[in-house]
This record gives sequence, structure tokens and C-alpha cells, in this order.
Amino acid sequence: MSTSPENQLVNVLSHWLARHVDNEELQREVDALDVSQFSPMQSEAVQELREELAKANGGGDLEMVVRETLEAVALG
Repeated sequence: MSTSPENQLVNVLSHWLARHVDNEELQREVDALDVSQFSPMQSEAVQELREELAKANGGGDLEMVVRETLEAVALG
């Protein structure tokens, strides 16, 4: 059974928020996502997350963007 890209993203974001996944693993998972089936709002949120991860500062800004991305993907 295949997991949808949305579910994969929600899973990795949740694990990152719980500190079970580090920034590198989060970035690998996000970069590997096929967002072609995402809504425009979801795609924009993923792009913003990719940009924040590229900065590699790992501070509170990243957590805020992760939470916003999780909300955008979970709500569709």
C-alpha cells in the first residue's frame, strides 16, 4: 500500500516537531516529495519550507514554517 505525498509530509513534519527527525532528514524527505498533485496553497507552503530549510538556521522561524506547512497540507 502506497502512502500519499500529503500523508508522507504530515508524517515527517510531525516526527520533526516531536524531535524524532533532524533537519537533514526533514530536508531529504521534503526535497523528495512529488508535489504535482498538491493544491497551489500546499505547494506554496512546501516551497516556503524548502527555502527555510536551505537557510539551515534551525531556529524558531523553521518551527513556525513547519507548523504552517503542516496546517496547509492537513487542511488541504
